[in-house]
Parts: sequence; structure tokens; C-alpha cells
Amino acid sequence: MSTPESAIALSGLPGRLVMNGILNEEEVTAIQNDATDNKHTFFTAAIEKQPTKSIDICRTVAEEYGLPVLDIKAFDLEALPSEILDDKLAKKHKVLPLMKRGNKVFLAVSDPTNLTTLDEIRFSIGSAVEAIVVDPIPLAGIIEKWLDKEDTTLRDLADGELDDIDIGAEDDGASIKDGEEGSQVDTPVVRYVTKVILDAVNIGASDIHFEPYEKEFRIRYRVDGVLSEINSPPLTLAQRVAARIKILSRLDIAERRVPQDGRMKMRLSKNRSIDFRVSTLPTMYGEKVVIRVLDPTATEVGVENLGFDSDQKEIFIDAIKRPYGMILVTGPTGSGKTVTLYTALRMLNEETKNLSTVEDPVEINLTGVNQVQINEKAGVEFSTALRAFLRQDPDIIMVGEIRDLETAEIAVKASQTGHLVLSTLHTNDAPSTLTRLLNMGVPPFNIASSVHLIIAQRLARRLCPSCRIHVEYPENALLDVGFEKGVIRDLDLYGPHPDGCDHCTHGYKGRVGVFQLLPISSTMADMIMRGCTESEIEQLAHQEGVLNLRQAGLRKVEQGMTSLEEIERVTNL
Repeated sequence: MSTPESAIALSGLPGRLVMNGILNEEEVTAIQNDATDNKHTFFTAAIEKQPTKSIDICRTVAEEYGLPVLDIKAFDLEALPSEILDDKLAKKHKVLPLMKRGNKVFLAVSDPTNLTTLDEIRFSIGSAVEAIVVDPIPLAGIIEKWLDKEDTTLRDLADGELDDIDIGAEDDGASIKDGEEGSQVDTPVVRYVTKVILDAVNIGASDIHFEPYEKEFRIRYRVDGVLSEINSPPLTLAQRVAARIKILSRLDIAERRVPQDGRMKMRLSKNRSIDFRVSTLPTMYGEKVVIRVLDPTATEVGVENLGFDSDQKEIFIDAIKRPYGMILVTGPTGSGKTVTLYTALRMLNEETKNLSTVEDPVEINLTGVNQVQINEKAGVEFSTALRAFLRQDPDIIMVGEIRDLETAEIAVKASQTGHLVLSTLHTNDAPSTLTRLLNMGVPPFNIASSVHLIIAQRLARRLCPSCRIHVEYPENALLDVGFEKGVIRDLDLYGPHPDGCDHCTHGYKGRVGVFQLLPISSTMADMIMRGCTESEIEQLAHQEGVLNLRQAGLRKVEQGMTSLEEIERVTNL
């Protein structure tokens, strides 16, 4: 193979990747810029930007540095030496000890080009270290399993072990044992409630609904945004189940006439715990209880996996890197706004920045972020917390929701005085967000000068890759939903398997975001200043290449990520 001219000006790993035909010069340049901006090594940036080529990149770096390359998935976790490396060091540097020969430790590393990491480990363990090149994408998950290998996992629990799960109120982390407050609830109910919660966590449910009716008691899980019944226990259990949950979340079990809110925590292992938000509501036939599962891992999807197209991802990253201005995320409840905001906060969470959030309620605890819980009884509201933030030397502020003019005005002023402000609104799409702010009473010039980006989003269920099936639609049906006539002939569409499989729920597994990103260009800012209508904003956005939610969803259908029916359901246009 002849050496491309583009590789001549490049040296080291970038040049070898181009020479081997794995990346082109344009891709390498983009990776180098990304590495510089994010203070990463070239190798780390290359894996993040080109995850589908991770194996080839690993082989190339092994060739360039003269290192061995191995398939990490072939190793038995039980056989790995656990006494060589401290757990914190392994997690910090994303490394895994594979074996020890004499005074040399062979180490699987996520970045073999980071010599500082190898030096720190060599100094820490007092042994020579030889780096082994492995694919860093599966390595991260394998390290987590290795660190957690001695802990009891949910799927290993037998029915007889359910009572040993540490579950209790979040405020002190104490579990409620039978014979204390739990004596009012019999042991079978204790075990039953624990099992229902464990099963919900296992299948990835976001909410658990306990619903008493006149002649039945229904339990439902919300999985991938859709509710489905999982059990219908005897109606006589309804009151005892509600009492058990209220005990766990430190609510008043004697009070059944007014709604109550609480929280509880389940400790699954020494490395993982899950919080739950509990809400009770008096109904005609008893108390309905809803438990929201607040799994911290659910918000750690990373910007790569949110569902942004490549151009949308660049717009998003560019906006959150700005030192000031306002980014608004909009959509109905359950559309993934929290995940998007927390993803941005994780990317911005650095030692050099002061991050503060005010939320109602605080969903996930983030180390390094100052999180404030709304407490209306104590007078802590969005506006009062925002005023306090501005006296706390903030860099980045996140407001859970802009609900009124007072909060909107303070947020706008903060974004105009050198702060980056993230917040949400409940509107149907991005252009209507501007109208909503105007209707609140925010002056047009303040909107035009403060808002930099509006993100409207929905969550669509992903098709299960193991069992999805090809589907055919009439041409007129595809035209009616928004496909252009010129692309219909080349479409290769998929749908859910009617029976699903062992890996999914009714043909779907997980969810993907559908986004409309509306950057406020100078032209649009001028139009806002002139008091334009929502339809005029939509027209200008279309001219500037902004996809609406339906168009963004149809892209996901074309890519085989989801079905046409699912996009029609979530975009609802």
C-alpha cells in the first residue's frame, strides 16, 4: 500500500493512522483539535471521536509503541490478581492488573500513551509495569465488574436473601428491620416490597406504581417510558404495602388524607447504591404510591450516547463551553431533560469552576456540584436560591425550571453578567420557548442577548438489535409522515419483533434522544428584537438548517435506531 501524501506531514500515531488507512487527514486534524480543547491525549480523543474504529486504533498504537495487544474480554475476572493494585487507583486511571511475573506487573490500560499514569502506578506498587494495549471501551465495564466482583449482585439474590438488602430512609441511610417500626407490617409484605423494588431495578424501570382500585390492586413498571402491569396482588395487601413503603421513606403511616413525599436509599453493594423518590396520593380506594428510581448510572450516558447527530453534538458542546449565556432545555415530563442537563454538568464539573444547582427535587447527587433542594415551606424557591447563588461567586448555574417572571429575570441577568445558566421550560418545541419567555414578560432584547441555545427533546424507544425486523410501508404513508419523495426508494426501515426476545421488552431495549437544537443566530436575535411571531421563527430556523422534532426523529428511523410508529408516538405532530 502506498503512503498517502497526507501522512507525510504527520508524525507518530496520527501519521501511522493515516498511513494505515484507518483515518483520513481531516479526521486526524479534528481529533487533534478535540484533544487540545479537552486536554486529552490524542489516543483518548481518537477513541471518543471514532468508537467504531477502536480496535483498529488500538492495534495501530500497539504497532507504533511496540506494545502487546490483547482482547480484554478473553480474561477471567476471577483469575485476575486483586492484591496488586488499590481499587481507587484502578478506578482513577482505568487500569486492570492482568498478571505478575517476577517483579513485573502486566497492566491493561485505557490509554497506553499516558506515561504519567504508568509512572504513578509504578511508584505506587513498587514494581516494574508493562502496559498491555486493550480496547478501552469494554475495559471500563470490566473494571467496574472486577471492583464489584466480591459484592452480592441483585441477580444472584435468592428469595431467602431478600431481607438482607440494606434499604431505608435516605437521610441517615439506616435500614428498617422487622421488630422496629416495621413490626406493623408482616414479614411476607416486607419481602414482597423488597422483591418488587429489586425487580424494577433489574429490568431498568424508571417508576413503580402501586395503585388500589375498588376491586383490584395493580402494580405497574414504567420501562423505556411506557407503563405496563407486572402484578395484581390481592387487594387486602394494598394498605400494608403502602405502610411498608412509608416506613422505609420515613413518612407518617397514620396520615392517609394528604399527599406525602419522601426518599429512601437501597445499598446494593459497597460500590453502588440507588436512591428512590416516594410520593403518596390519597384516592377513593386507598393510597396510590409512586416510587421514582433515581439510579445515578442512568445519567452517566455521556454526550456520545445521548442521541445527538454529529452536527448537533458540535452545537451542544460549543454552547456549554461558552463562559456566559443561557441554554434552555425544553420538553414534557419524561422527555430526558434531566439526563441532558446532568450530562452537561458532568462535562463542566472541573476543579477550577464553581457549579451550583437549584432543583425541585434534587434527582442525582453530583460530587463537586453545590446542589440546593427547593423548600417552599422554608422560603427556599428558585428565585431566592438564584439570588443567593449570585453572592457565592458562581461560574455555572443550573435552574431546575423557569416557572415565573421573577426567576426568568434573575436567570437572564446572571447570564448577562458572565455566568453560564442552564435551565428547563415546559414547551412543545424550541421556537415556542421564545414565545413562552415573551409571554412571561421577559423583554425581547433580554432574550436576544442572553439565550444562546434552545434544545427541544423527546425520548424514543430503541429497537432491540437482536430481534428487530424489516418492515415495508406504502409510499403515500411515508410521504404523509414527512419523508421526502427522493429518499423513499432507498429507505431500509425496521420495526419491533411482535414477540420480542430475551434481551428486550416487546421488541425495544433502552431509549434514544430525539433533539431539535435551535442556536440563536444574529439574524434570529434581530428578529426577536423586532417582536417576531413563532411561525416566523420556525421559518427562519428551517432556512438555517434546523431540523424540527419530527425530522430529527425520521433520521433515527432511517438509521434503524427506532421505528416509525415510535417516532409518531413521541413527536405527536
